[in-house]
Amino acid sequence: MGKKIDKIENMLFENISRIINAAKSQIIKTVNTTMVSTYFEIGRIIVEHEQGGKDRAEYGKETLKELSVKLSKEFGNGFSLSNLKNMKQFFITYREKTKSQSLISQSSNGLDLFDLSWTHYLMLIRIDDELKRSFYEIETKKESWSVRELKRQIDSALFERLALSKNKDKVLELANAGQTIKKAEDVVKDPYILEFLGLEEKSEYSETEFEQAIIDNLQKFLLELGKGFTFVARQKRISFDERHFYIDLVFYNRLLKSFVIIDLKKGDLKHQDIGQMQMYVNYYDREVKTEDENRTIGIILCMEKSDMLVKFTLPEENDQIFASKYKLYLPTKEELVQYIENIKKRIEI
Repeated sequence: MGKKIDKIENMLFENISRIINAAKSQIIKTVNTTMVSTYFEIGRIIVEHEQGGKDRAEYGKETLKELSVKLSKEFGNGFSLSNLKNMKQFFITYREKTKSQSLISQSSNGLDLFDLSWTHYLMLIRIDDELKRSFYEIETKKESWSVRELKRQIDSALFERLALSKNKDKVLELANAGQTIKKAEDVVKDPYILEFLGLEEKSEYSETEFEQAIIDNLQKFLLELGKGFTFVARQKRISFDERHFYIDLVFYNRLLKSFVIIDLKKGDLKHQDIGQMQMYVNYYDREVKTEDENRTIGIILCMEKSDMLVKFTLPEENDQIFASKYKLYLPTKEELVQYIENIKKRIEI
């Protein structure tokens, strides 16, 4: 009898706990939305009233400093000179997306404009390119990225890497709808940024150590792979003709309903590597996947590759096997500039 009572009490506690936690989450969201909207309104007043609506009008720093001192004395922290400047920039950045000057929340791309944290917006307003900023804003909301995850995606040039294989219309689609997964090439990046593995670019590490580092950082690797990926197997053995072969990593993408095989190569890509991947893909297509699943995708991760080697080794209509570089460090400023230049050349902006 006592155990039954304890069970009922535990169920009661769990049910009430769920309600309280849900209420707390809603309160936090409401408070955050109100705070961010308030900062937007403060930015509007600074720009439109004190600066006459001119973004770069002469408005003495001393005036903002005095305003900061008064607001901080009256309302406490959050009104430093730098934060007032951020509020001003926040309004300038987002005012075109708002249709009224007095607001609590507006909508952009079907998502609430102000449902990210202030720290998220501080990062977004530093992105000058509107298409790029829109992409990161949408993806942050869709994928519930933390501030740290958003920073890493920006630092690793996710937008540029996805856009490299897109035409102009696809780049606009990235900006307006975020990343959409419809076919195999939509999940492939080039390069993959694997700085979180902690491996040095010039250090002596084996492919086995490379693989182990990925397994040790699987959650971060899944984030880098992108949407819809789940881990299936490591060193997956396939056998035929009394011979055994071992596939480095096997994943499944639930959005494409496809197995994704990844082969790791420490050095340059060789045509034998492509042939081996073709064998793995064929095996999975013929022996593993079910009728309601789509064809297997193969990705060879290598440090260097020849696009011509890939072109002439694979069939002309290839849409299953891809070779991508990987980098063990975040891109430098110069590399980011080069990424953007490559995009402009490919889509003829």
